[in-house]
Amino acid sequence: MDKKLSINRRDFVKGSATVAGGVMVGGLPLESSAHPAGTDTLKIALIGCGGRGTGAAVQALSVKQDVQLVAMADAFKDRLDTSYNNIVEKITDKNRINVPDKNKFVGFDGYKAAIDLADVIILTTPPGFRPIHLEYAVKNDKHIFTEKPMATDAAGVRKVLEMAELAKQKKLNVVVGLQRHYQTVYRELIKRIHGGEIGEITAAQAYWNGGGVWVHPREAGQTEMEYQMRNWYYFNWLCGDHIVEQHIHNLDVINWVKQDYPVKAQGMGGRQVRTGKEYGEIFDHHYVEFEYADGSIMNSQCRHIQNTWNKVAEAVTGTKGRADSSGTLYDLNGNIIWKHRDNDDPNPYQQEHDELFASIEAGEVINDLENGAKSTMTAILGRMATYSGQMITWDEAINSDHRLVPDSFGWDVLPPVLPDENGFYPIPMPGITKVL
Repeated sequence: MDKKLSINRRDFVKGSATVAGGVMVGGLPLESSAHPAGTDTLKIALIGCGGRGTGAAVQALSVKQDVQLVAMADAFKDRLDTSYNNIVEKITDKNRINVPDKNKFVGFDGYKAAIDLADVIILTTPPGFRPIHLEYAVKNDKHIFTEKPMATDAAGVRKVLEMAELAKQKKLNVVVGLQRHYQTVYRELIKRIHGGEIGEITAAQAYWNGGGVWVHPREAGQTEMEYQMRNWYYFNWLCGDHIVEQHIHNLDVINWVKQDYPVKAQGMGGRQVRTGKEYGEIFDHHYVEFEYADGSIMNSQCRHIQNTWNKVAEAVTGTKGRADSSGTLYDLNGNIIWKHRDNDDPNPYQQEHDELFASIEAGEVINDLENGAKSTMTAILGRMATYSGQMITWDEAINSDHRLVPDSFGWDVLPPVLPDENGFYPIPMPGITKVL
């Protein structure tokens, strides 16, 4: 999307009719152009063969429709092989797996060949690649399950917004892995909030506090590109920082409750404990104050520090009561007025795929892309605020020219961020770092 096509927040948020599982395009039923109802086996391609990709493929192969995995692609052969073996081990009906060696594509461009072979595409690479993979899939008329987040910078979000509109025109199904939208407790809770049971929402809290994730030590002979790809979580062009990669889930829930997206944000963050060179360039904590158009505030915190208080949850306060993500509504005196008690709720990760393939089979359309892009942008806005220490408006953020993802990829291509002579990467510094 050209810079001259400037996006303002009012145009950005208007016109979407949000439903529990995503955004329904127009009325129902609709017939998809990519694979009309009543035709033969739906062929699946997996792009990105890490743990999440493997899990998503198993879930896709566990739906009741006639499906078959026919192609896989990953930058690394060992990841692809491990994923394939794990999928074979987990799927009882081996007829649902038909991936000959010629359909196993390794390298940065293998995604194109894999996508060409399938009807439904699973996109589970590091999120820096999401916009280009999504673009190729949508332009080639594929139904899609894509993990969150949708991008790592504003340019990527703008590209995803283009693809959201194109997917809508083509009547393609696109489910985004913000699985709380497919989780019964959230659907029931937020339905009641939207029904006014706790009044107008005046404040919100969002948490993703935990101990952090894996590290893969540098190996002899690795190029810098390979090292960063193996440790993608610690480099912003690939991951976006943990506020984008993980905390997006909680920010998305508050956006869902508010049926809106923030107008501005300010915050603070840094690297207090996780300071080693093996942690790349990302922060170990962020605290952001997001403000919505009605003046209400979401206080957001995420942290990767061992031996500290852990919490992954959301809570909101209204004029008549409050709610938390355990599935409980309270009045202003703290009395429980409703509690979700169903212990047999379906697995939301499986539910995403069940609803995606059911929609394809029925000739209907689910399109989660707009909300996925907007909630991704919410998280990027938060990162921009903590890295700079400045108040950043939504319009400034979405129209930013600051790009993280390079134009070309290759094992000998230098990534956009490089270590110094001691192996340390440049770290954002509030008050100094420019994000606009």
